[in-house]
Amino acid sequence: MTQENLRSAIAIPTHEDSVIEAGRKLFSRPVNFVLGVAQLEQLPPEDKTEICFAGRSNVGKSSLINAITGRKDIARTSNTPGRTQQLNYFDLDGACYIVDLPGYGFAQAPKDIVDTWHALIKQYLRGRVTLRRVFVLIDSRHGFKKADLDMMKLLDEAAVPYQVVLTKADKLKKGQLEKRIKEVVDGLIKHPAALPQIFATSSEKNTGLAELRAEISTLL
Repeated sequence: MTQENLRSAIAIPTHEDSVIEAGRKLFSRPVNFVLGVAQLEQLPPEDKTEICFAGRSNVGKSSLINAITGRKDIARTSNTPGRTQQLNYFDLDGACYIVDLPGYGFAQAPKDIVDTWHALIKQYLRGRVTLRRVFVLIDSRHGFKKADLDMMKLLDEAAVPYQVVLTKADKLKKGQLEKRIKEVVDGLIKHPAALPQIFATSSEKNTGLAELRAEISTLL
């Protein structure tokens, strides 16, 4: 499934070739892990744009970050929900920070740890002035879950612009994927901070990654 197969019927962003190339060049630059933030006072100075990735545990967030940066293990992947237990900062060659939020909606972590992570996420989203965009990852096989809607409500209240990124799009047949995308786009209408255009991606097949890189390049 390619983006071209979907654009005629659904809201998938399109970018000119020059913007696609700008995104490719941006993500061909070095990217390095900077620090993990467990408390707000550990946050780096607000001296560059921040692009944030959020999603339920096992939605494929680490795999997507690895894929768009062209690295195999810049973000650690795991089959264990809740492995990312802090805000992980990656520096994209001084151009921006990529921020990997702790996965939400997990059930295996102790409640006190979950509560601490949730509090950190809320405070970060509500107070970070350099945060330009949050990409909320949704598993294309399942669509919105309650935890996703809770996160979107928080982003709406914080007035933080966000876009939905469907992951694992290669796991659905064309008709199923088109139906899922329409369902998600329709669901975004009642969320004031949500952008209407979404991405359908596959880290394994590289679907949608060029458009996602291009979108990020327009924010810098």
